[in-house]
Amino acid sequence: MSAPLWQPGRAEQNSQLSHFWQQAREISGEPLPDYRALHGWSVQHPETFWRQVWDHCGIIGEPGSTVLEPAARFQDCRWFPQATLNYAENLLQRNDAHPALVSELEDGTRQVISYAQLRVAAGQVAAQLQAAGVQPGDRVAGFMPNRIETVVAALGAAWIGAVWSSCSPDFGVSGVLDRFGQIEPRVLIACDGYHYNGKWIDLEPRIHELHSALSPELLVVVPGKGSSSRVQKALIWQAWLDAAAPAPEFQRLPFNHPLFILYSSGTTGQPKCIVHGAGGTLLQQTKELQLHGDVGRDDTLFYFTTCGWMMWNWLICGLHTGATLVLYDGNPAYPSTARLFDLIDNERITHFGTSAKFIQAVEKSGLVPRESHQLNELRTLFSTGSPLLHESYDFLYQQVKPDLLVSSISGGTDIISCFALGNPLVPVYRGELQCLGLGMDVCVLDDSGQALSDRKGELVCRQPFPSCPVQFWNDPDGTRFHNAYFARFDNLWAHGDYAQRVPHDGNDGLIIHGRSDAVLNPGGVRIGTAEIYRQVETLGAIREAIVVGQEWQGDVRVVLFVVLAEGESLTDALQQQIRQAIREGASPRHVPAVILTVPEIPRTVSGKIVELAVREVIHGRPVTNRNALANPQALEHFSGRPELA
Repeated sequence: MSAPLWQPGRAEQNSQLSHFWQQAREISGEPLPDYRALHGWSVQHPETFWRQVWDHCGIIGEPGSTVLEPAARFQDCRWFPQATLNYAENLLQRNDAHPALVSELEDGTRQVISYAQLRVAAGQVAAQLQAAGVQPGDRVAGFMPNRIETVVAALGAAWIGAVWSSCSPDFGVSGVLDRFGQIEPRVLIACDGYHYNGKWIDLEPRIHELHSALSPELLVVVPGKGSSSRVQKALIWQAWLDAAAPAPEFQRLPFNHPLFILYSSGTTGQPKCIVHGAGGTLLQQTKELQLHGDVGRDDTLFYFTTCGWMMWNWLICGLHTGATLVLYDGNPAYPSTARLFDLIDNERITHFGTSAKFIQAVEKSGLVPRESHQLNELRTLFSTGSPLLHESYDFLYQQVKPDLLVSSISGGTDIISCFALGNPLVPVYRGELQCLGLGMDVCVLDDSGQALSDRKGELVCRQPFPSCPVQFWNDPDGTRFHNAYFARFDNLWAHGDYAQRVPHDGNDGLIIHGRSDAVLNPGGVRIGTAEIYRQVETLGAIREAIVVGQEWQGDVRVVLFVVLAEGESLTDALQQQIRQAIREGASPRHVPAVILTVPEIPRTVSGKIVELAVREVIHGRPVTNRNALANPQALEHFSGRPELA
């Protein structure tokens, strides 16, 4: 067994998790000598554990007398069925001059808003939404970059029980409509532009198209620069806020009242609209930030994210800790990979979050942060999106900061939280997530459903957890929801990760080996193949296509295979046309790294294309379901392609 890269010291013994652990010993009457014992107790006594989390983490609201209402099916269990709370009230309980949000845009614009100011601004949004007739459960959509106004808008919506949903502005119109078109927002809040990679990206034309297609009752525009906008039929953000009546009372609503709608794409059809409840989101994320992350009132928390990724939702819950949150919008490597490290020094960031891909980019750039920057306050680095390479652990400890707690975390949009993450009280080992999340009954199974102690298999959760989605939007009988997570193993949550538990003395680490399904994951961003097909197959030169993710240099790259129409050839001009169509219609993240031609595409007897089989072939792995294919010989066209070597 390799030696740990980091060990907890004296300071960590005074962490929030340490205090919670001692409290658990007193409540349980058990010694709970190590983290494995604490985790075991948390999943064996879920009602006691989650009520302790509610009390210890200072959740505002009425919990009620019942913590868990069991049901025959995992998905039907209800947490805190009598509880009432308000998400915004919880995040805004600190009400003083302490900085709540610090925003830095790529062009250097910096803005600070205190907790007291944030509460006023969110209350103005709440008042204006209420004045416009927005009711609990109505949808408010944000087509916004990662800036202060986005957080204010989301909190204002939550204040009155409206449901917030956001899309990153780098999505094309069709990608946004695939999402917002399903949830039919009453209000659209949009920014008319942003800076990226040194360029101004004008969003005015897209906003006009979205407004025309969605027909929201209210359109509010945040000027990306200056104080005015050319967007027609829009109210201007600051004037809209200034005209608000006094803030209404916080609407305390049931535990499962919808808070956020997030989007997760599968291999066919439109993106799934995942509805997350206020109580489960708050309870789970607060547990992760306070206990696993040890984020407190005097800390400064940063995560590089867009508003279309669940890490943005995770980040803003940091307000519940009373910490200062730092927002950045733009290219994180513009004008160089030093940009975010400058931010760490300038804002005295204690907890820095990013993607595994960004860490690789920093390493390849030649930057040595421990030589170029102070990093005095930095004590924790979060990494997610894709597995953190073993070599990246080496780089972080050798070239960034030797006493850094590297917390690789993994979960996803589906649970708006984590199954495995960091821990201030256990060692860090190369290539491993430190521990299983408290209250999360995580297990690794083989194909027959047998638990594996230290071998690769399917990551599952065996017991209900509070941040399980409330539902999918437009899924009245729950069939799509059930099929997404519970069809693989009976009454167990199957997450789609290929994982391995690693036993240590008193604790179990976890290694994520990648996705086990066909959803693409370049740079840690989940991409549904259907979104690519919708753009490509509108081109006259393309007859049909299949897209897969190839493991490449520690990440995943998108590889697109196309069957050309008769008389067509894959010229540079056609490749450019394909990439442009995908970039404009979906997003830049969807653009394939490699485009190749094939004469035919393998299909099942029912006519479905088989992405998983193609993915196995390009990696030189055996395909076990050839009997299910109508044309298994088609797989040979994908094997041994020199372009993929």
